[in-house]
Amino acid sequence: MDHALSGNVAWVLVSAALVLFMTPGLAFFYGGMDRTRNVLNMLMMNFYCVLVIPVLWVVVGYSLSQVPFDNDLLGNLDAWMLRGVGIDDGGISLATIAYLGMFAAITPALISGAVADRMKFSAWAIFVPVWSLLVYVPVFKWVFGGWLGQRGSLDFAGGTAIHVNAGIAALAAVLVLGKRKGWPQEGHPPHSMPLVMIGTGILWFGWFGFNAGSALAANGLAAQAFMNTFLAAAAGGLAWVVVEWQRDGHPTNLGAASGIVAGLVAITPAAGYVAGASPIYIGLIAGVVCCYTVRLKTRFGFDDALDVVGVHFVGGLVGSLLVGFFADPGFFGSTFREGLLLGGGLGLLLEQALANGVAIIWSFALTYAIMRVLKATIGVRVDAEAEATGLDLALHGETAYHSGGLH
Repeated sequence: MDHALSGNVAWVLVSAALVLFMTPGLAFFYGGMDRTRNVLNMLMMNFYCVLVIPVLWVVVGYSLSQVPFDNDLLGNLDAWMLRGVGIDDGGISLATIAYLGMFAAITPALISGAVADRMKFSAWAIFVPVWSLLVYVPVFKWVFGGWLGQRGSLDFAGGTAIHVNAGIAALAAVLVLGKRKGWPQEGHPPHSMPLVMIGTGILWFGWFGFNAGSALAANGLAAQAFMNTFLAAAAGGLAWVVVEWQRDGHPTNLGAASGIVAGLVAITPAAGYVAGASPIYIGLIAGVVCCYTVRLKTRFGFDDALDVVGVHFVGGLVGSLLVGFFADPGFFGSTFREGLLLGGGLGLLLEQALANGVAIIWSFALTYAIMRVLKATIGVRVDAEAEATGLDLALHGETAYHSGGLH
């Protein structure tokens, strides 16, 4: 194996490990925002995704979403159970499949924050693999190699295929699931901000693999995506803190954490297509927009418990549309379309809008249908007693904290 290929394989493997680490990070982020009696349920919902999805991905998910790569709508089963995949290419195919599998695992985990405190784990256990096959796999295919990508829409690391996809699915899920008891009259503040901040740090760390790893090579493109990720996250957190400081009179750790994640989400689709000051602008815009939109759930009456819609859907959509303004093919020596602000006209922006519109319609409709079927069969919501006493004990027979101290 030549040194260049060896370095690329090493970088993709490291990036895959970083993306895997993001799911526990997300679990801490959501778990800290949740209530004490439901912490372990939230952790289990996230960890369940890395138990079932990698298996599903290897069995059929990868083959249906990527084989052949340039098929319009859906792949086939030629690579079922990794059939025909070996190490004759230096292992880059295996490394890439593993890497993409980590993306597949964290995507449904994002939805868990919206349905916190009230969804049956049995329903979640069915929802995750079904949603992944019926919603995630087709959208991923259309964006990366399928008809949307072939038309010219851009999504470097999953703004449309992952964040917009999961974010709008979260909205559909909570509309079927209903509101938590006492919401919004009763406040539900985070029970552990230290956990939230630890989770934020892990997510930021792992996101370098999420975005820079999407270059699938240890090269200049990866370095630019790395820098863009760094800058957008900082700008997003800064913007959120400044807005809430001016609006509410104090900066909060939760605002800083939420803004960092909003910046990370927004730069994801653009990380390999923008340069210079553009990631700062994208992070600032996402931080401001998401800071205001998370409050819309109260106005419109949908109980998105941990702001998945406001941060991931809105942040992903903002970042994806901003690709249409800031994309710079000249900097990368590439052939993708220029953004509006670089003289490229409306062409790329319209393609971004189309791709996201398709993803939104498909994901919302299919997610709503899956949840309705589950509700009509096994039910999707725990009973009132379990919701009141806590899902940790009711569903898992354990508690995160013991009042009697450590034993």
